[in-house]
Amino acid sequence: MNALRRVWDHFEEAFIAFLLAAMTLVTFVYVILNNLYTLFYSLGDRFEGSADFWFAIGDFTIGMAQAMTWSTALTKALFAWLIFFGLAYGVRTAGHIGIDALVKLASRPIQRYIGIVACLFCLGYASLLTVASFEWIQTLFIANIGAEDLGHVGVKLWHIGMIVPFGFAMVLIRFIEIFVRILRNEQTGLGLADEAADALKLGEEEPK
Repeated sequence: MNALRRVWDHFEEAFIAFLLAAMTLVTFVYVILNNLYTLFYSLGDRFEGSADFWFAIGDFTIGMAQAMTWSTALTKALFAWLIFFGLAYGVRTAGHIGIDALVKLASRPIQRYIGIVACLFCLGYASLLTVASFEWIQTLFIANIGAEDLGHVGVKLWHIGMIVPFGFAMVLIRFIEIFVRILRNEQTGLGLADEAADALKLGEEEPK
């Protein structure tokens, strides 16, 4: 079980890195193509003897840029996957910001009880959105609507949207793990990020 969990944790990190890299690469290529053809046209105007050669390259480049109308839609889809896949990752790594200044003023047993109540609310919220988004995906699946600017390659709306129920299901699993740890007295709260503590820690680490 521990080995399987480590594999999944590494997969989470690798998949998030892949989504970020894919978004960056697609956007980079599209921006370059949209700005590169002007260079070739300028070279054609400057070197009249080989103008046809430079103009041909410019036409080819602008044609490739116009053919990449799908790049914006793909970037949006990748960003949506990054958001909903990253939800559970943020819960696991304490990436979500916590507002618990008042809670920390209470004793440890009280903090634990508050953590249990907060975790139950999070479990209810994640369960509700998992079920609701799954029903939404079922509707999209039946409708079989093509995604904007991606439908011509067979991408449907439900292909992009299925990350929503999957992401919330993973959030639900992560909060179940937190709930079990709180019951075992292994932690008191949800394990959220503390910006103030992080800032103080960075201040202490800075060379004087």
